[in-house]
Amino acid sequence: MFSKLISIGLFGIDTYMIEIEADVSGGLPSFDIVGLPDAAVKESRDRVRAAIKNCGYKFPTGRITVNLAPADKKKEGSVYDLPILIAILKASNQLDIDVSDSVFVGEVSLDGRVRGVGGVLAMAITALQNGIKKIYVPKENAMEGAVIEGVEVYGVDNISDLIAHLNNTNPIPPTEYCQNSEEFENAMLDFKDVKGQVLPKKALEVAAAGGHNILLIGPPGAGKSMLAKRLPTILPEMTFEESIETTKIHSVAGVLNSKFPIVTTRPFRAPHHTVSTAGLTGGGTIPKPGEISLAHNGVLFLDELPEFKREVMEALRQPLEDGKVTVSRVSGSVTYPSEITFVAAMNPCPCGFYGHPTKPCTCSSNMVHKYLNRISGPMLDRLDIHVEVPPVDFNSLNTNLPAESSAEIRTRVNKARKIQVERYKGTGITCNARLTPSMLKKFCVMTDEANEFLRRSFDDLGLSARAYDRILKVARTIADLQESEKIDKNHIFSAIRFRSLDRKYWGE
Repeated sequence: MFSKLISIGLFGIDTYMIEIEADVSGGLPSFDIVGLPDAAVKESRDRVRAAIKNCGYKFPTGRITVNLAPADKKKEGSVYDLPILIAILKASNQLDIDVSDSVFVGEVSLDGRVRGVGGVLAMAITALQNGIKKIYVPKENAMEGAVIEGVEVYGVDNISDLIAHLNNTNPIPPTEYCQNSEEFENAMLDFKDVKGQVLPKKALEVAAAGGHNILLIGPPGAGKSMLAKRLPTILPEMTFEESIETTKIHSVAGVLNSKFPIVTTRPFRAPHHTVSTAGLTGGGTIPKPGEISLAHNGVLFLDELPEFKREVMEALRQPLEDGKVTVSRVSGSVTYPSEITFVAAMNPCPCGFYGHPTKPCTCSSNMVHKYLNRISGPMLDRLDIHVEVPPVDFNSLNTNLPAESSAEIRTRVNKARKIQVERYKGTGITCNARLTPSMLKKFCVMTDEANEFLRRSFDDLGLSARAYDRILKVARTIADLQESEKIDKNHIFSAIRFRSLDRKYWGE
């Protein structure tokens, strides 16, 4: 006998429809899975065989062939266990139901329980786009799929419950999406806890308002990490589209919290300096998202930047420029979005006290030079803002005067972002940092005085073409924060001030 039903395959964050065809015929007992399966898919044979027997059904004797079509695409993972099991029960006449309007996804344990899988949100979107109205997924992934309106998502706990539902003897109610109040990690973080550091806080506000990348340089204990961790609290709230896109990436990577099926707060990723290039950009036989894509629509923070391997830092250059990262493997190429706010922090020398007002530096000039030059010029050029984080004095720490809260700063950031959204409507640009060189002249209009000041600064400081573009973008953001239509001299001066540290440290 022959049966056929539908599942969904996953490649990167892209999904595609899969037909699961099962044929049970006479002959010597065998069980073959064809259609370019990987090792995990081939292992489905043993899981499905045991699950069928342990759930009280008869595993067919004879020749069993399961085909995963289209056969020219590599199939990976355990998501096909559930559809293969249902297809075999149908082909062996142990299940007489019509499932042509349904999709099945899930890993099956030996006792018939259905375990969670990654990528359910992307699969639910694909099911809807292909006119499928019902999708059966593991119970722990049901809320994730239910985010998408227009698809009935059924959370399956075990095979017996699913078959009872399909036979209409004990229906499973479709899952309804319920927005939980997420207890996210940065709930207790606030800029009001940061004493002093007026200029670094202003720089982070500019970075948040325009989506700019920023480098923080200062001695140990000055508050670089403290400032960086609070950046997500002043970023604009995520739109629904941004939440869905970010959730898809986290779902595919298998890091989505089942209690909170949709990412509603901007991600903050801070990988250790021992991270590999594949860990940062993505990798694997079929590449999974790396840290830079997991930070999409949020913040990627690299603390102690010079301690990262040179090839890891250089791998960031293209994603920071293009807002996406492409990973190529034998099985194909996958492109993941990586529109991030990049924050890097570093000490000015190995001991950390080079240039400190009170503590002497124990490093030789050669050691300082070697340490700073671990960061290449092109990498430094891609950081729009460079700001020094000085040590905080006792009086600043001991004061009872309240500092400005994240909510107050975020109000200004939201106003600036709203101006940018209106300005770039219909262009695909969402913030000043994403402006293309061809758009600078149109949207970064300067006064004559500002233009002359920038011309003199360009010659005096020996700026590169990329630095010129970055200064204009940052100046545009500073002007937006002040609700100024034109960029004036003060805006240019502030933007150049935020790029002067490379002259102080790398210029010596």
